[in-house]
Formats: sequence, C-alpha cells, structure tokens
Amino acid sequence: MSVLNAIGNTPLIEIPSLSKIADAKIMVKCENLNPGGSIKDRAAKSMVLKAMEKGLLKKGMGIIEGTAGNTGIGLAIVGRALGFDVTIVMPNNQAKEKERLIEFFGAKLITVPPCPFADQNHFYHTARRMAEESPQKYWWANQFENLDNHLAHYETTAPEIWQQTDGKIDFFISASGSGGTMGGCTKFFKEKNPQIKTLLVDPEGSGLYHFIKHGEFKAVGSSLTEGIGIMRLVANFKEAKIDDVYSLTDQELVSVAHYVRFHDGITLGSSSALNVALALKVALEEKKKNNPYKTYVTMWCDGGERSLSKLYSEEFLASKNLSSDLAFFENLNK
Repeated sequence: MSVLNAIGNTPLIEIPSLSKIADAKIMVKCENLNPGGSIKDRAAKSMVLKAMEKGLLKKGMGIIEGTAGNTGIGLAIVGRALGFDVTIVMPNNQAKEKERLIEFFGAKLITVPPCPFADQNHFYHTARRMAEESPQKYWWANQFENLDNHLAHYETTAPEIWQQTDGKIDFFISASGSGGTMGGCTKFFKEKNPQIKTLLVDPEGSGLYHFIKHGEFKAVGSSLTEGIGIMRLVANFKEAKIDDVYSLTDQELVSVAHYVRFHDGITLGSSSALNVALALKVALEEKKKNNPYKTYVTMWCDGGERSLSKLYSEEFLASKNLSSDLAFFENLNK
C-alpha cells in the first residue's frame, strides 16, 4: 500500500441548499479528497503507471509536464511515491497557492510568462521542447494528447459514480481542460445509458463553446478560472460524447461558490464552482419545464483553498468588478 492507493474511490455527496432550490438532486464527486487535492491525481496516476508498463518511463528518468497547476501537483505526488524526479512548467499568472504546493510536494517548478499557444514560449511547448532535447532524461506526460488521461476516468471515475448512484443519473456536467474527465466519463455513461444528458460548461475566454456550436474555435472575454477552457482540439476531448454546451460568466460561478460556502460548508475551487453553477442552472430550467426531481452529477475538482487569493479574495473580486454578495445569487437564480 502507498499513497497511490488513496487516489480515487471518492465520495459522491449532495448539495442540500441547491437541491432544495431546484427540486432536484444536485451531487458532486469529492475529487478534492484525493491526496493531491484534485481530480488530476487520477490522470497523473494513470499516465505514469501506464508509461512505466509501456517502457516509456524508466528508472533514472524524470517526469516533465506543462500545466496550469493541479496536474503538476498530482504528478509531483505520484512521481515522488514511485521514485521519479518531477519538473513542472507553469504560467506565472496562476494562483500562488498552486505554485507553493507543487514545490511543497517535491517537484521542481519553472514558471514562464503567459502567452498564446502559438508562441513557442508557451508553457506547453517549453515542457515539450525540454523533453525532446533530453529524451533520455525526461518522460513528457503530455496530458492533452495522452489518452491514458481519459482512461483514468473511463476506468475509475465514471464507474464509481455509476455504482454510487445505482445508475440513476439524468445529467452529467463538467468543464474541460485537457479533456480527460469529459472524454472518459461521457464515453462511459453513454455506453451505459444513451439517455443520460452530458453537458459541457465553458468559461468565458475559452473556445470550446463556439467550437461545439459552430465548428470553429473563437473566444470572447476572459475568466478567473484556471486549468479549464482551451482554444484547440486535443486527443482526450475528441473522446467526449457531448449533448450540449453552455457558457457561464464569472459572476455566476462566484455567486454559487459563496452561496454554498455559506449554506452548505462546501468550499469549491473556481472550476468546481463553474460545474455546480451549470448544474443549478439546468436544474432550474428543468423545474420550469415541469421536469423536477432529476439527478445532476458534477465534479468537485478541487477545493477553495487553492482559490483563496482569487475566488475568495474580496480585493481580487472587486478588481474584476465581481461580487460575493449573496444578493447576486438570488438575482441570478430567480
């Protein structure tokens, strides 16, 4: 037994205050309870173990990856547990909490200025280039194109949810970054029951909403969320079976995050708050259509402690013209 055995098999819980408002069962999978505090521990474990099985990651090599934070934390833990050094390349505009955690768990952190994906100095290309220049030194995790990412969720996350709900799911909702969660879970659920509605929620500043609706990547605005949203089609996302897509504002996720913190003692990270905000929105829409008492399952991807400097900072929210005032929640959900 090792820390790897503690990854997965997380609880699935209800958010009572929202379920009551919507006459529904709104549930979150507590991925914040993984050892590294996020759903990305699953992908890290899957990618590393399968790379070892395939002979791609050998003793004496190191692991390298470009990430917005949580995958880096997961890889740091998995790598340390298996005896590998880990190097993480990360944009320097992410929450400082994530930077500290990556180094705390024993990885080497390299931060680079944020830039468009086409720029070769992008964190993704920086990690790729370092791996290509030293192939005997590094195994590149490549979470966006590595299909062992989505297999983590096809083989573990979705089956756990299926068992925990006795297969009684009406809607599955998730945001997407690397596409692993959405790819693996939606493929599993559609194989089990094609009637389950699978919905993608996209933050402003991401191109997935426009891609699904119109076939091309186009983004408007920006978002305080981290690690989700993308402007290109990647291998893991290609596996997803999506019925519909929604784009929500930062104010919607902020309002929901602060509401459930106050009423339920649940502290959501920004991507989790976006997930829950859409679950509530759709549940209310179904209630208005006289379709209440449905079950909505989404992900508590990581906890609010990683968003203290942004989502739960009144100073930061004010700088973005956002408000944690619970009156905003009441207005959004009338």
